[in-house]
Amino acid sequence: MNYKYTSKDEMDTLEIAQNIESEKFPNMVICLNGELGSGKTVFVKGFAQALGIEENVTSPTFNIVKEYDSGELPLYHMDVYRLEENKDKIGIEEYFTKGGVTIIEWADTIEDMLPSERLDITFKFVDENTRVLVFTPHGKIYEDVCSSVL
Repeated sequence: MNYKYTSKDEMDTLEIAQNIESEKFPNMVICLNGELGSGKTVFVKGFAQALGIEENVTSPTFNIVKEYDSGELPLYHMDVYRLEENKDKIGIEEYFTKGGVTIIEWADTIEDMLPSERLDITFKFVDENTRVLVFTPHGKIYEDVCSSVL
């Protein structure tokens, strides 16, 4: 079952991310997909703020993974847009069981590496400010997160 949320601006996106964060748990995996500039990094910023991370969260485009350890749980923020054929050599799967929350931008590019239980969120442009976020939970725990928040 999919859930839809309409974000009218960045504040809405930050708020829904904070609401999802309120249901966090160790080894949570959130996969973000959508066009460039659709709000994926804004979502991560909201989630990180709610976790208590005070560092400036930016897209890890050239680092692939940024680790933030100053919040309630570690946050592993990935941007796999530029990953090429050596994607299996960088140890992405290890992050899924390190006890933190993993959020992956452009996750559809590594779909074969993703855990079967996860939360997929697709960001779709409506207009300059408005986005529709489509939440697709994979597994009961993610279904429970969506039904609690959305």
